[in-house]
Amino acid sequence: QVQLVESGGGLVQAGGSLRLSCAASGRTFANYAMNWFRQAPGKEREFVATISGSGGNFNYASSVRGRFTISRDNAKNTVYLQMNSLKPEDTAVYYCAARHVYSGSNTYPGRMEYWGKGTLVTVSS
Repeated sequence: QVQLVESGGGLVQAGGSLRLSCAASGRTFANYAMNWFRQAPGKEREFVATISGSGGNFNYASSVRGRFTISRDNAKNTVYLQMNSLKPEDTAVYYCAARHVYSGSNTYPGRMEYWGKGTLVTVSS
């Protein structure tokens, strides 16, 4: 089992920044690709970013590329999502998820093995 706990959400004005963290416990953190998804009210959960176990490979949704940065610290069992130039449409609950494979299919929520409970990000206009 892998337990994931997100933090760092909150209310921010458009154009501002936030950094989300996801602390993992349980199995060897570096063995897992880590992923961020988000879900806005009334919408399906969508992929945001993924990073391989080593941190050397990553990918982003087109809607956040150039504004968000995913990173990880395997010594701290933590993955981060730095969010800059936030827009009102970024408002959502952000979820951290783990999968033991780094793959192009990590964009699909159904492929994830473990989930956190989420942290709310609200961007005001």
